Amino acid sequence: MTDAIMPARNNEGFLENANAWTPEVAAAIAEENHITLEQKHIEIIEFLRSFYKAHEISPPSNRLFVKAVKEAFGEDKGNSIYLMQLFPGTPAKTACRIAGLPRPTNCL
Repeated sequence: MTDAIMPARNNEGFLENANAWTPEVAAAIAEENHITLEQKHIEIIEFLRSFYKAHEISPPSNRLFVKAVKEAFGEDKGNSIYLMQLFPGTPAKTACRIAGLPRPTNCL
């Protein structure tokens, strides 16, 4: 993806405008994080975008991110090990970056 197509981002790689997000932008940001998006990633990304639309915030911490995913998808997907495998590092932060959402407020 060229810089001309990539929307403006802050110094941590989060989009300045969540509405500028597209699936192509998500794939490019994921690639920067050495992640190849599969359906299981997209499921969580779409969930995060819906969460953001409903609450106008990103899940504020990893703990609340895991809890929200657990409520939506059940125990198999709503656990930190599963989410860390999908989004290494800090799952809430990595997933929100790929989903084009603001940085979670309590994530380091």
